[in-house]
Amino acid sequence: MPVRFSAVETAEHYLTGPLSERIMPLARRFDTIWFGSDEAAKAQRMSLVAFAIRVGSAGLAFLSQVVMARWTGSHEYGIYVFVWTAVLMLSDFSCLGFSTVVIRFLPQYVKDGDIDRLRGLLLGSRLFSLLFSSVFAAIAIAAVWLLREQMEAYYRVPFILIFTSIPMVALGGVLEGAARAQSWPVRALAPTYIIRPLMVLGYMATAHALGYEANAITAVISAVLATYTTTILQLLVMTHDLDGMFPGGPRRTEYGVWIKYAVPVLLVESFFVLLTNADIMMVGIYLPPSDVAVYFATVKTLALVHFVFFAVRAGVAPQFASLAGAKDREALRSFARRSANWTFFPSLAMALAVLAGGHLLLSMFGAEFSEGYPLLFILVIGVVLRSGVGPAESLLNMTGHQNICAGIFGAALAINIALNLMLIPTYGLLGAAYASAIAIGTEALLLVLVVYRRVGVLMFVLAPQLKEPAA
Repeated sequence: MPVRFSAVETAEHYLTGPLSERIMPLARRFDTIWFGSDEAAKAQRMSLVAFAIRVGSAGLAFLSQVVMARWTGSHEYGIYVFVWTAVLMLSDFSCLGFSTVVIRFLPQYVKDGDIDRLRGLLLGSRLFSLLFSSVFAAIAIAAVWLLREQMEAYYRVPFILIFTSIPMVALGGVLEGAARAQSWPVRALAPTYIIRPLMVLGYMATAHALGYEANAITAVISAVLATYTTTILQLLVMTHDLDGMFPGGPRRTEYGVWIKYAVPVLLVESFFVLLTNADIMMVGIYLPPSDVAVYFATVKTLALVHFVFFAVRAGVAPQFASLAGAKDREALRSFARRSANWTFFPSLAMALAVLAGGHLLLSMFGAEFSEGYPLLFILVIGVVLRSGVGPAESLLNMTGHQNICAGIFGAALAINIALNLMLIPTYGLLGAAYASAIAIGTEALLLVLVVYRRVGVLMFVLAPQLKEPAA
């Protein structure tokens, strides 16, 4: 019989006196989250596991980037991060939003007992994303070849190589969505945020041992191999686990319904990715790779704050979908308000820690990377403001307001690009940081206003609880 860990029982057994009285409320809270069956407990449990994975992955990703920067030098590292950022920006387009379609419809099909549609969704989402992303990758590679004379020579081969990974990035996103829909945080997040960075380091170490030159091309090949290896392993594990839960049988596909939902959500997700990476791309267009390297290292250091938001979003999206499907609007509103608290306070604490140790963290990449330290103080303002809104875009997407959510991200992206165009030529990296912070702050404000008007939730951690409008 398996042994069940209980924080309360452990505290009662090992602690006494005042210490026990202090720890016991936390222990009870942990047990409620870990063993609870209500929507809040499920979301907090998934967020807790996701948070642990993101803590580990943030450190691991930071370490892998430090190793790569030290290994290749700032110029070659800047080339690598520029093309890798490009493929991440294109990944959401390449699967046509089906990673979110799975999160939206799989819980509904399970709740309704509609196993035929569920089987159709699981297989159809994989096949569609793989086919569409393969065509997308071929077009991207052809575009690089046709525009080769208009780009710097050192970008041509890395772009062609990195675009071959687009199908695997897209398929990995769909598999992650299926795991998140089932509230499997380890299967959802570990492949992308733990296994792939380890694979990149492993392939890099192998290339170094074999005597390959430490340049951007070698780094890109390591990333491509790590992406293929990780996604294939994730596919095997998810297929085995889902086949065990939902045995083979008739499949019913509804591509029209799925695509109708996917396109607005695709715009939301793509605008979000573009918004978080547009400054890096704009720096790469205007400034040399060494400046791209410094800016990317600064953003990567700030990712130690970002992971709180992403961990909570990974946990709450399926619960938003479930509560919206159950038509329990009061429970949905209450749950949404709490989710903003889960993102803001840990993010604020992490932001202060990053600012305190930022100079040391950046110096680990190399002496020249310390130039990015002043940028942290600008960028962190936008990140903390955004965390105060919580996973508001997930709430809008899961309650049928994906169109206006796409509009919000589109507007924020337009502001970001316009400000980068104006500020980078004059102020360089500082201009990119100001543009990013202003755009993210604008996005947070628009989300607060729209969520209040459309869903009836004043979703900002520091705002008073006003009377909610009729939804």
